[in-house]
Amino acid sequence: MMLTIYIDFKSPASYLAFEPTLLLAEKTGIPLHWRPFSSRPFFVPELQSDESVGERHRRVRAIAQRNMHLHYANVQGQQMKFADQPAESELALAALATMDGDPVPYMRTAFAAYWHDQANLNDENCVADMLRANGKDVPDFDTACDRLAAIRMEARESGVFEAPAYHIADQLFLGREHLPWITALITAEQGA
Repeated sequence: MMLTIYIDFKSPASYLAFEPTLLLAEKTGIPLHWRPFSSRPFFVPELQSDESVGERHRRVRAIAQRNMHLHYANVQGQQMKFADQPAESELALAALATMDGDPVPYMRTAFAAYWHDQANLNDENCVADMLRANGKDVPDFDTACDRLAAIRMEARESGVFEAPAYHIADQLFLGREHLPWITALITAEQGA
């Protein structure tokens, strides 16, 4: 049995799920397979003087989501800053798509760059510096982006539409809130 996790560095839920997912793997011994998946950037819409009820609802809901993420970051002892204009993460995800070896140190660097420093993870120089800092080769970004697109298509065909998403034992779980259920599933399978 293996746990496949689809993540996006710009996804606040992916960032908050990263360390708990590593802890789950450490406790259960389940191997992890990290897959990059580009999701929509999270942002809080600006207050408009003539906003509709729907626009106000989206803005208030986004504020509540941001505050919830910040609360859980604080509970985890994680630093987390939301940028006014969220950057993309395509090239950092593309690099992950073609990476050999243990991706966890690179992933930690990418999450920190985005959520601590608001780095643009769609900048070739930024991504190349992160890769080199973690002893990873810099890929041909065109090839890496093609690989990312193929992973994204495969993920969408299997029902993934947001990050994080977890795939285990032919079951798909969307969101980090399912980690206790996933842990119970792994534990039950290991006890069988």
